[in-house]
Parts: sequence; structure tokens; C-alpha cells
Amino acid sequence: MTGPRYTKLIDSLPATVPFVGPEEQERRAGRPFAARLGANENGFGPSPRAIAAMAAAAGDVWKYGDSASFDLRAAIAEHHGVAVENVLVGEGIDGLLGYLCRLVIEQGDAVVTSDGAYPTFNYHVAGFGGVLHKVPYADDHEDPQALIAKAAEVGAKLVYIANPDNPMGTHHPRETIEAMIEAVPEGTLMVLDEAYVEFAEDGTEARIKADDPRVIRMRTFSKAHGMAGARVGYALAAPELIAAFDKIRNHFGMCRISQAGALAALQDKTWAAYMRLLVAGARDRIDTIARENGLTTLPSATNFVAIDCGQDGEFARAVLRELDARGVFVRMPFVAPQDRCIRVSVGPDAELDALAAALPDALEAARPR
Repeated sequence: MTGPRYTKLIDSLPATVPFVGPEEQERRAGRPFAARLGANENGFGPSPRAIAAMAAAAGDVWKYGDSASFDLRAAIAEHHGVAVENVLVGEGIDGLLGYLCRLVIEQGDAVVTSDGAYPTFNYHVAGFGGVLHKVPYADDHEDPQALIAKAAEVGAKLVYIANPDNPMGTHHPRETIEAMIEAVPEGTLMVLDEAYVEFAEDGTEARIKADDPRVIRMRTFSKAHGMAGARVGYALAAPELIAAFDKIRNHFGMCRISQAGALAALQDKTWAAYMRLLVAGARDRIDTIARENGLTTLPSATNFVAIDCGQDGEFARAVLRELDARGVFVRMPFVAPQDRCIRVSVGPDAELDALAAALPDALEAARPR
């Protein structure tokens, strides 16, 4: 008896996922975390109006969601001052990145990203047989000029950059990103991941014409809107590119409850402003906790803070393990020299109190004897 006949590509891939979720880590440890600060979730949660809208929509969950997500797309279009035809809604940025790779990547196609940048993008590229070409960070920032140069060198189909960046939390001003777009090589599509841009200072969001064929922008309701579990992301791009997704996307992939919640969240401007204040306060608290322990932080334009542990990646990994042993879930960059840091998501006071209590002992236990 034989099993499925996998493709050669699938047979060649390792059985890995970009991130091991906190629930899986809790199952392995046999205990819950006291503080969930590792997944870049927004622990302050969604707008009360979004919660109410999702609760109201639950009674109609027997219906499939609108396959075109039209009401949500129309609201997003109005929010950005573009046409509905410029907007695609999908299952988080992760889902949209997967669709994009399916849309343009064939086996052997070149793709450019930063070494140590968002692993899920790399996961999707590998899943469709693309060949990743990576450039290093420059002073804990992604390097736009190096990314463009590498894209031109290898004839890349896609070049990826996040602004602000994950995992470091740093950012470039809009002018730098706009100059990068102007330099995109012919035949290359720039993927601009703006998952965290709502947390950044004014002047970060690039000014991009809606019909510019050189770039696709990715946004999410997971971060600023506190709806990571609802899985709602969207893309902004030229209508021809948006329309192409209809050939391969999951047309009923968007739950009607998630659509209703995202629409209400987008309309709640008061909660969005309040959230910026909450996140800024939590970033300051994380910075204070780090400094109380003799550490420094990187300036953050996101809902997380990279804490520089002051040594190498081996030491930072030891700190991570010791925090985990004390019930505090955080993560860290994967590639040196950025792996000298641990990455702590914002959260309510009780979560940060747990971090403050655990960090001194974790640092002491991690130090060589």
C-alpha cells in the first residue's frame, strides 16, 4: 500500500514552521505562561465596538462570509483614499504573502530579503520553490540600498522590506522608502510590509500612488487594532495586481465575524488614538525595566521593544530560556548580531509586572559561572 505521491519540492522541504506558537510551548512545558509577550500581539485588545460587532455577527455565522469582503474593502479604500479595486482582504498578512508567492514565484525564481527579517515570508518563498537571496542589516535597520542592489544583481521577482521592521522595531523615514520604490529594478515587485506603521512617528508612512505597479503594501488588523486571532489583513496595490489574486485566493477564506469586527475597528478612531497612547506607555515601561537591569533598548516604532542583552546571541538565548522557565514568553531575533537582543511585546501592567519580576533572576541565571 502506498501513500500520497508528494511533489519533489515538498519532499525536499524540512518539516518546520516559522514560529512555534505559545500554546504549543505551554503544552510542552505542562504549564501556562504568566506573561504572553513574545508573539507581537497587542495585549490591550480590540475596540469594544469591534467586540460588539463580532458578537452580533456570531448569530449569522451559519452563513459564509462575503467572498469579496466588499463592505470592509470599501471602508479600507475610503480610509486610504483609494478605489475599492486597489484593495485586497485576506487571512492576515501571512495569508496574503502566501498568495503572492503562489501568484509570482516558480521554482528557481530569485527573491530578496534581509537576513534575519520576517521568517514567514521566507517560509512561503521556500514553499513555492523560490530561491532566497539575503543581505545583512545595517546598524539594526534593514538596508534598502543593499536590498535593491541585490534584487538587480539576481533578477529578483520579489524584494521584501518591512517598515517599521520586525524583529528590531527600527524604521526608515518615508523618503527612504519612496527612494527605494523609485529604484526597484524592472520586473521586480517590492513587497512593503507595513504591519506596524500605525505605531510609528509621523513621516514614516510612504506616499505611494495607488496604481503604482512596482509595489504592493501589506497591512493588518492584528497589531494596532488588537485582532491577531481574527486573521484579517489587506493589501494595497494596482488594480491589475489585486485582480490577479482572484485566480488563486480562497474566496471564502474570510470569516464573516472577522469581517464585521475589522469594519467596526476601522471606524473607531477614538480607540485607535487611545491604543497609540497605551502602546507608547508600555514601550516606555519595557525600556524602564531593561534599564533597571543594566540593559538598553532599541528605539521602537512598533508594539514591541528589542532589549539589547549586551553580549552575544548565546547569552541572549540563555536569557530567553531562563525567562521561559519563569513563565514569561518572549522571542528573539535569529541572526547575529541582532540575536544579541530579546524582543518583548507590549501588554497590560500585569504582564509587564511579571517581566519585571522575572528578568533580574533570569539574567543572573544566564550569566556564566
